[in-house]
Amino acid sequence: MRLGLERPGRRGGASGGRRKRALSVAAAALVLPIAAGLTSAGAAGAQSLGTPGGSTETAEVQSGPGMVDRVDWLTDRRVAIWVNSPSMGVPIQVQMLLARDWNAQPDARFPVVYMLDGMRARDDENGWTLETDAEAFFADKNVNVVLPIGGQSSFYSDWIDQNNGQNYMWETFLTKELPPILENDFRSTQTRGVVGLSMGGTSAMMLAARNPGFFQFAGSLSGILTTTTLGMPQAIALAMADAGGFDADAMWGSPRNDAWEAHDPYLLAEELEGVSLYISSGSGTTGQYDQPSGIPGISTNYAGMGLEILSRLTSQTFITKLRNLDIPATVNFRPSGTHSWPYWEFELHQLWPQLADAIGVEAGKPACGPGGAIAPVANGNNWIGDCVTGEYSVPGGVAQDYRFGRIFYSGGNGAHAVAGGIGGEYQRAGGPSVLGLPTTGEIALADGRGRLNHFENGSIYWTPQNGAHAVSGPIRQEWAAQGWENGPLGYPAAEQAKTASMNGLVQGFDIGAMYWSEDTGANAVLGLIMGKYAEMGFENGWLGFPLTSEIPIKDNGRFNRFQNGNIYWSPASGAWAVQNGPIFDAWASEGYENGRLGYPISDQFDIPGGVQQNFQFGVITIRDGVPSID
Repeated sequence: MRLGLERPGRRGGASGGRRKRALSVAAAALVLPIAAGLTSAGAAGAQSLGTPGGSTETAEVQSGPGMVDRVDWLTDRRVAIWVNSPSMGVPIQVQMLLARDWNAQPDARFPVVYMLDGMRARDDENGWTLETDAEAFFADKNVNVVLPIGGQSSFYSDWIDQNNGQNYMWETFLTKELPPILENDFRSTQTRGVVGLSMGGTSAMMLAARNPGFFQFAGSLSGILTTTTLGMPQAIALAMADAGGFDADAMWGSPRNDAWEAHDPYLLAEELEGVSLYISSGSGTTGQYDQPSGIPGISTNYAGMGLEILSRLTSQTFITKLRNLDIPATVNFRPSGTHSWPYWEFELHQLWPQLADAIGVEAGKPACGPGGAIAPVANGNNWIGDCVTGEYSVPGGVAQDYRFGRIFYSGGNGAHAVAGGIGGEYQRAGGPSVLGLPTTGEIALADGRGRLNHFENGSIYWTPQNGAHAVSGPIRQEWAAQGWENGPLGYPAAEQAKTASMNGLVQGFDIGAMYWSEDTGANAVLGLIMGKYAEMGFENGWLGFPLTSEIPIKDNGRFNRFQNGNIYWSPASGAWAVQNGPIFDAWASEGYENGRLGYPISDQFDIPGGVQQNFQFGVITIRDGVPSID
């Protein structure tokens, strides 16, 4: 009985009948190994498929480095980066888990580990952080971990055509556009490893082979490692159609296109010489993380069973090729287990010592422990986990990193923990150098919605809806005077920023914004008055900066004074601006909204020979500088 997956001869076309026959062979390959006991522990023999010949690369894309579009600090050592990709033409999100000593050694640079997702990669988060303990696991590892976001069914390759709304050029992005950003902006070296599961396992081997010298380590966990053998292009096409509705012909063309051979790990195997390799898969039978179905050896994860069998067969064939080429690899063919995340999490832990050795970092964390004034805080907050560094100096005090946050200490403030989204915002805002050291630990607020840490030079507030935002300086002082989050503005919803073309600051909150300039001080603009202010161009419009916060007036109305006018609002009249000048003066002479004219119901507008503004109970007209009230 032949155990290998034979590669068919070249043919001119694929009729419907041939497609069905190819799929029947692929389906049979899934069932026979269980019946024959061929997927037990150890590497079963596999028929060698020969070496590639005459394969043609897809068209090479010339692309320079991308540009960072946006950076969000999710924690002090987890960051989301949006990179404008020249090849894909859109911002691509990459998340990073920063190295253990990122904070403790601010001048150090670190090796990189790419963690590649599976066929159903999501557009909001990489599966490694969604489904496994990767974030906690890497917290004490001295590597920068790169987690590409998106790329469903892409095989992290450059496609020959756009499809399903995507312009996939992942190989160009990962190997050409992203590395300069990692090296220049995120203190990364050119020493790299790559680990992938399922589709990502295929891609890890393919990318390492197609880009000699780029990766020093490549790990495939349940990858499909022969992609051009009998029935495999059709099986991949079916999987891609199921995972997002993608057309495999847009990826590498029809199965007879040489681009399929140019991306087949098996056919590229000789290019992996010198790369530290790790290959694993289960057998497809019920393992410790599976729910038994009642049939011996068969779990309720039927799809995962078939996929893992396919991975096992193709991986065995791939390993045979490596051995024929005298290319060493660590192989772990498990006696059981299906195509599912708990097994890949397990394998990540197993492969780490080899990966660490390949990229030149220590496998374990340094000896450390909480001491002094930091110890009671660490021991009293078990959620922060174990220490991952010793104490190190920061401006004004010392800090120590833990698996899920940091603890800071200064003689004047004591020791306090900073973690999670607040820790990420603290990092973004400049940390101890800008906000100073924490003066409180994380405090849960009485409304059950928000949390905060106070610092020497500001505060950071967090809510599930808004995330974490720092508030400092005169904006913080006025916000505090108005009642903090219980005041009219609510919680901060944006970062404090310089105003676009005027010398001032602005910060968004739940229900409006706080503006500050040296001439006007800090004042809040809220609700529908804020909407009108926006319509008028904010501070860049003729109104300028606000001179007051919102002031309550007659009939539940409100108004704000601005440098060059006012915005009035009431439930009956809406929000309208009144410009400083003769109309405003004439309205004032009648008692503003309390007089016979009432509230404005229009902005000022031009009329023949002058200007006019309408009010609830009359009109003010200016002609030749002379006001008239009708």
